[in-house]
Amino acid sequence: MKAVLGISAFYHDSAAALLIDGEIIAAAQEERFSRKKHDAAFPVNAVRYVLEEAGLQLEDITVIAFYDKPYLKFERLLETYHAFAPRGLKSFLSAMPVWIKEKLFMRKMVWDALEEINGKKLSVRPQLLFPEHHLSHAASAFYPSPFQDAAILTIDGVGEWATTTIGKGSGHEISMLRELDFPHSVGLLYSAFTYYCGFKVNSGEYKLMGLAPYGNETGERVSRLKELIFAELVDLRADGSLLLNMAYFDYATGLKMCRDDRWHALFGIPKREPESELGQEYMDMALAVQQVTEEVVLRLARTAREISGCKNLVMAGGVALNCVANGKLQRSGIFDAIWIQPAAGDAGGALGAAYAAQYIWAQQSRVLPGHDADAMRGTYLGPEFSNREIARMCRKYQAVSRHLEEEQMLYAKVAGLLAEGQIVGWFQGRMEYGPRALGNRSILGDPRHPEMQKKLNLKIKYREGFRPFAPSVLAEDVQDYFDLQGTSPYMLLIDAVKNQRCKPLPDGYDGMEMYARLYHPRSDIPAVTHVDYTARIQTVHKETNPRYWGLINAFKEKTGYGLVVNTSFNVRGEPIVCTPADAYRCFMRTEMDWLVINDFLFKKEEQPCWRETESWRDVYALD
Repeated sequence: MKAVLGISAFYHDSAAALLIDGEIIAAAQEERFSRKKHDAAFPVNAVRYVLEEAGLQLEDITVIAFYDKPYLKFERLLETYHAFAPRGLKSFLSAMPVWIKEKLFMRKMVWDALEEINGKKLSVRPQLLFPEHHLSHAASAFYPSPFQDAAILTIDGVGEWATTTIGKGSGHEISMLRELDFPHSVGLLYSAFTYYCGFKVNSGEYKLMGLAPYGNETGERVSRLKELIFAELVDLRADGSLLLNMAYFDYATGLKMCRDDRWHALFGIPKREPESELGQEYMDMALAVQQVTEEVVLRLARTAREISGCKNLVMAGGVALNCVANGKLQRSGIFDAIWIQPAAGDAGGALGAAYAAQYIWAQQSRVLPGHDADAMRGTYLGPEFSNREIARMCRKYQAVSRHLEEEQMLYAKVAGLLAEGQIVGWFQGRMEYGPRALGNRSILGDPRHPEMQKKLNLKIKYREGFRPFAPSVLAEDVQDYFDLQGTSPYMLLIDAVKNQRCKPLPDGYDGMEMYARLYHPRSDIPAVTHVDYTARIQTVHKETNPRYWGLINAFKEKTGYGLVVNTSFNVRGEPIVCTPADAYRCFMRTEMDWLVINDFLFKKEEQPCWRETESWRDVYALD
């Protein structure tokens, strides 16, 4: 077994990943190259990149693995339309031409795209495999994990038929033990509430999660909403399986997630229009469905422990990005240890498909990384850029920069800027794989600054002000700030800020409007303390990212605080930046104060006047 190319495409978050003898060489999402958020197109640019990173041509690839089975998905569509007929005729007439003209001929589509990349007909075609969608998720969770044996839990909207699976991984083998099928899906339930609260499906679910803490947990409405969800929408069983009342949903055969009129009649709350004011009723709705989701995840985890007999758990699928549920699962003690695939959504399916080919199809033996490490290399699997390429970008934009070759001088300078309240774009090394910026394509700020969250949201990211920011904390210092036991290198766990750092709430706090609650300083690190006194934590490890660790350590030496605010390097609706040119454009379009690319520092005040024929708001659709 030599080189395996994994591909995900045609739904959302297309990506490519490359293994050589079981080692991850490169992986990236197509959106980072095309600059189209959640790009679903065949990942032409991502495939080119991973091949170039490996120094290979397509003829050198042994196996190509596509992340799902199109025929099974087509079967599900046909059976679903038949079961719900005559409902769904409009959706059927919309979907079928695409399938009949294109998707039923997926092999041809894949080969045509690959030969376009190759620039000619392939002299020898590699083996082309189609593992099932949830098997790709399971493989992406188990094989790069640090565990020899583990229960596997995959939860998302839907693959072909499956929406949730429980499996077991042992050595190089994966066995699937339980499966929940479409249309019954906790992922689609959460997306239905995302839609009803006025956010974009397959994009705004994390907004719903961030909105949930504003719900009034002690009020009557949240309890009533949960009662209605369990009484009318969801029949939840003891093992975590569930049945949805499809009379209230429209996603199986329609063009929307739910039937708005029935939800309005049930909850007494109209569907929120996108970008309209957020009332307390939508905050309560977000909290209710978040708590329902957490209960489902906990029940599924208990079942996974019981039927697998494993003390460790690995997770993937879009619902595995729900950091609040993950944090509660970790604190529950159901499993001794939990590992979550950082690219848990469909982008990670490309990596999982490659792993499935490596270990299941080819029956290769699996070697663990050792020392409780995983095989993801910190997710720093994307492209990096040389000083020569940065100089080329500077000439193109006539950008003014200062070069600091000495690392310690660079760290001290940037740490000082952060301590002064400056906002810094930090662009270093290889780009991250997955939805989180983990210190190589990040915008940084001072977590002590009471205005930092407001400034970042409104003047840098140009997004809704309620959305929280994450702390990047030195791994060895995490327990000085948070209740987290262990580490969270991929920003996938939420835990409480240490009680001794928290400040009391004022009288009448629960009755305040949302932003008055948000901007009340709740701790001595207010920019990363959410309204429920929690934070979405990234632990930074010297072994996986020495430069980011060095910067935060320099900030600690200057301020006494071993953490910084970290948000992804982009504006709202834009994919995370990939190239130095992407970074410079984003820097100039926003009110960022400084940009650091490798060893080059760019001060906003020293840059030439920035003129564009179109605003970033015209370039990027709102997410």
